[in-house]
Amino acid sequence: MKTNLKRTLVALIPLGVLVVLLALDISIFGADSILGASQVALLTAAGVAVWLGMWLYKIPWSRFEQEIAGNVGNVASAILILLLIGAISGTWTMSGVVPSFIYYGIRIISPKVFLLTACVLCAVVSVTTGSSWTTIATVGVALLGIGRAEGFSDAMTAGAIISGAYFGDKISPLSDTTVLASSINRVELFRHIHYMYYTTVPSFVITLIVFTVLGLTHGGAPDMPMEVYTATLADTFRITPWLMLVPAFTIFLIWKKLPAIMVLALSTVAAAAAALVFQPEIVRSIGLNVTDGPATRVFFAGTVEMIYNSVNLETGVPAVNQLVATRGMLGMLNTIFLIICAMCFGAAMQGSGMITDLSRILQPFTRTRTGLVGSTVITGTALNGIVSDQYLAIILTSNIYRPTYEKEGYENRLLSRSVEDSATVTSPLFPWSSCGMTQATILSVPTLVYAPFCLFNILSPVMSVLVAAITRRKVDRNP
Repeated sequence: MKTNLKRTLVALIPLGVLVVLLALDISIFGADSILGASQVALLTAAGVAVWLGMWLYKIPWSRFEQEIAGNVGNVASAILILLLIGAISGTWTMSGVVPSFIYYGIRIISPKVFLLTACVLCAVVSVTTGSSWTTIATVGVALLGIGRAEGFSDAMTAGAIISGAYFGDKISPLSDTTVLASSINRVELFRHIHYMYYTTVPSFVITLIVFTVLGLTHGGAPDMPMEVYTATLADTFRITPWLMLVPAFTIFLIWKKLPAIMVLALSTVAAAAAALVFQPEIVRSIGLNVTDGPATRVFFAGTVEMIYNSVNLETGVPAVNQLVATRGMLGMLNTIFLIICAMCFGAAMQGSGMITDLSRILQPFTRTRTGLVGSTVITGTALNGIVSDQYLAIILTSNIYRPTYEKEGYENRLLSRSVEDSATVTSPLFPWSSCGMTQATILSVPTLVYAPFCLFNILSPVMSVLVAAITRRKVDRNP
């Protein structure tokens, strides 16, 4: 018992170092901490974990090296997706797709129901695509622009976007996290999804009610008349319904169940082609900033530039300039840098066995069903902050608690639901997690700023424990 207590206290050391360093980074650098300070904090905490593991537990460096290689390898596809999201950001904006979304959205969506509409629309798209990242990088970016034009704060709009996107991601049969949570806990996919309705639907209904109230009571006014936004967009871009063929093509690719990387890559190509057809002057102006000479050379340079580099257009209206500014692939590099450092910290905690040591803190609370679900939810949420990746959080939480669920006679679907209610949806609430970093980068809204408005993400783990407390104990028992 004393040995276990000692190991648990030791496991808290690198976690404490990380929390202190991140708090200092954020207080000093603010939103710019992602540019390098947070990476230093993660690597320092990882170094402390490695040192403690090698010194106290005699764990060889080769084990840590193996864990780091495995963790970084696990996010290789996510890194490629991030680069393609950067490319999507550039091509969808410069082709006029995002400006057209904003233009038509301002004209169609009433400010009173904007937050409700944004949340529902992102939920529908995310259920269809199975990807919260893709939803936020495409429809979400456009909705953020509409929200600004209608006088909503970026934090409130981002919260509605992320809430809807993660609701869809959580219950979509196309979602990789949903498939992972069900498969690792040996629960049939649609049985797992159906069982999540008991916690997910109430959380989403409450979210929609709150956003409806916020919209109806919204008293903020835009910095300038919405007509200025639409007129400026129409003067800068060729706004046409034909541009909606690009998102329609993207949805078709998703319907055909192509891998996410292929969907994003082909969508980027389609948007680049649309830019050449509908916005040739914009592509030409971008290319002229790089080179001169024959038109083909200039247009090629402009196309490549909007895919990989940051592009800023001068529209004559500063607020619209901000709406149509893009980051490109280069804009995602700091996020990728942070993800790699976060994976190193997670690997150090796993390789040293400190993840298991930390889980012992909650063991006394697992003797009742409510306590067991609550412990699972707390662990899944905490692991998002410790290992900084929702996939690892899902796997580790499932592995830690599966023996206890089976020993107590509970169905595995209770575990898979509890894991999804926590590890899947709370990831974007941590500034240094892969999801938190990605959404903050895509939407250009710091994680700690939008997090209070991610109502669905906050309510889901609470609802999971509440439903476990009020339902009959035998419901979740194995027959």
